[in-house]
Amino acid sequence: MKEFLRLLRYAAPYRGQLTAALLAMLLYAAGSALLVYLIKPILDKVLPAQQQVGQVAILLLVAYFLKGLGSYVSGYLMTQVGQRVVMDLRNQLFRHILGQSAAFFSRRTSGQLISHLTNDVGQVHLAVSETAADLVRESLAVIFYVGLLFYFDWRLALVCLTAAPLIVYPLARLGQRVRRTTRRSQEELEHVTHLSAEALSGHRIVKAFGAEERETSRFARATHSLFRTNMKITGAMSALPPLMEFIGGLAAVGLLWWGAQEISRAGGRLTPGGFTSFLATAFLMYGPIKKLSRVNAGIQQTIAACQRIFHLLDTHTEVLERPGAPPLARLRTQVEFRDVGFAYEDEPTRHILRHVSFGVRAGQVVAIVGLSGAGKTTLVNLIPRFYDVTEGAILIDAVDIRTVTLRSLREQIALVTQETVLFDDSIAANIAYGVPQATRDEIVAAATAAHAHEFIVHLPRGYDTTIGERGQRLSGGQRQRLAIARAILKNCPLLVLDEATSSLDAESELLVQDALANLMRDRTTFVIAHRLSTVRRADLIVALEKGEVAEIGSHDDLVARPGGVYARLYALQAFDERDGEPDLEPSDLAREVRS
Repeated sequence: MKEFLRLLRYAAPYRGQLTAALLAMLLYAAGSALLVYLIKPILDKVLPAQQQVGQVAILLLVAYFLKGLGSYVSGYLMTQVGQRVVMDLRNQLFRHILGQSAAFFSRRTSGQLISHLTNDVGQVHLAVSETAADLVRESLAVIFYVGLLFYFDWRLALVCLTAAPLIVYPLARLGQRVRRTTRRSQEELEHVTHLSAEALSGHRIVKAFGAEERETSRFARATHSLFRTNMKITGAMSALPPLMEFIGGLAAVGLLWWGAQEISRAGGRLTPGGFTSFLATAFLMYGPIKKLSRVNAGIQQTIAACQRIFHLLDTHTEVLERPGAPPLARLRTQVEFRDVGFAYEDEPTRHILRHVSFGVRAGQVVAIVGLSGAGKTTLVNLIPRFYDVTEGAILIDAVDIRTVTLRSLREQIALVTQETVLFDDSIAANIAYGVPQATRDEIVAAATAAHAHEFIVHLPRGYDTTIGERGQRLSGGQRQRLAIARAILKNCPLLVLDEATSSLDAESELLVQDALANLMRDRTTFVIAHRLSTVRRADLIVALEKGEVAEIGSHDDLVARPGGVYARLYALQAFDERDGEPDLEPSDLAREVRS
C-alpha cells in the first residue's frame, strides 16, 4: 500500500477540506444509523399503540436531513480535493518529464508519456475523489451499524461477525488479480495511445504508401488486446457482488433461525420490533460492505496506475544544476571545447565523442562537418546542456558551463534545426516564443529580417493567423523562416544551426540563407551542414570522424590536404554540383568516397 499512501500525501495541503468532508461523512453515517434505530420504536410503539408519533416523525426528518447533507457536502469536498490532487500530480509529472535530458526522450515515445499524463493520472482521479470518499464514508456507516447490532443484541452480533473472514479472504485474492490485470491494461492502453499518435502524426506517409489498412490492422490488434484485458478486470470485479450476496444469504438464514428461536421463547431477549431492527441493520450494512468490496478493487486499480506514475517520477536523468550555481555572464571572448568526451548513460563504453578540443572566438562562425554518425549533432547538443559531457569540459569565457544556472546558459543560445518545431498558435506567438513580452513592432522587425514578413501579411489574419500543429499549414521554407525570426527576436550571442537548409528547395534555400546571414551577424555561430557550399565562408571548420576531431582549419586549408576528411567530403559533393557532366553511377560514387 506504499504507493496508495504516497498518493494520499498529495492531499495533505487540503487537510482543511478533508476535515470538513470527514465531519460530513460522520453526519451521513449518523443519519443512516438513526434511520435504522427508529425502526424499533416504529414497530413497538408507533404502529401498535400510536405512541411517540410526533417525536419519531421529527427524528425521521432529522435523520434524512443529516444523511442528505452529509452525502452532498462530503461528495462535493472530496471531488474538489480529488481534482486538485490530480491537477497537482499531473503538473508535477509534466514538469518532471520536461526537465529530463534528451536521452530520456530518446528512450520513450510521445504516446507513452502522454498515456502517463492522461490515462494513468485519470485513474488516480477516481481513487482520490470517489474511492477514498467511499472508503471513509462506507466504513463509518459500517462502524455505526455494527454499534447498533451490539446495542440490539451483542450475542447475535458476534454470530454475524463470524462471517467476516469469509468476506475478507476472497476480497483480498480478487483485489490482487485486479491490480495485476489493471497494470497490464494500462500498458496496453499506452501502446494504443502510441500507435494512434504515431499514425496520426505521420498521416501523409501512411497515405503516400497506401498503408491505411496496415495501420488500421495494427491499431485493431492493440485495441482487441486491450479489450480482452479489460474484460478480465470486469470478470474479477463482477464476481464480487454475487459472492457477497451468497455470503449475505447464509448470514440471513442464520439470523432468521436464531431470531425465531429467541422470539418464541417466553421472556426472550428480543421483541419483534427489536429483531426487525436488528435484521434491518444487518441487511442495510450489506450495502456499505458491498461498496467497500468495489472500493478494494478500485484501490488495486489505482495502485497499478500509481506504480507507473511514481516509477516515472523516480526516474531521474535530468541535467542538474549545482547548488548555489551563479548565472552565466554574456559571452565576451570565446567558447572552448577542452578534451570533451561523451557516452550515453546506458552504454558507457560506447563513446560518441572522444578527445574533442578546439576554441571559437566570440563572433566567429564554426562549421561542424563529417559523415552521418560522426557525432556532429551530439556535439552541438552539449552546448545548451541537453546532455552533459562525460569527459572534459565546455567553457564559455573560461567558465565551465556545468557550474552555472541552466536558465542563464540557455538564454544565451538560439537554436534553428532542420526539423522546425512550431506550435499550434498564432504566427506572432510562435515568433515571440522565446521573448513572450515582445511588442508587435519587435515581432514584425524580426520577421522582416528573416524574410517572413512578405508571406505573413498575405495570410488571412496576418500575424494572428493560427498555423496548425507543427505549422502544417505553412510550407517548409515558411516554417524555417519563422524559426529564424524566433531566433532573431531572442537576440542571443550564441547560435546553433543544425542542418537548417538541407530539406528546402532552391528558391526557399536562397531566402533562408539570406535570413540566416542576418541572424548570424555579430554572433558566435555553430553550423552543421551536409552541403559544404554553405560552410565555405566559415572562420573555422571542424571535421569529425568517428567521434574524434580529424581536422581543424579554414576551407582553403582543409581542401588543400589530399586525402583529408574534409577534402573527401568536398570532392564527393563537387560531383553533384559540377555542370555539364553526366551523373555518376552509384558504384563510381562509392569508389570516389573510398579514395
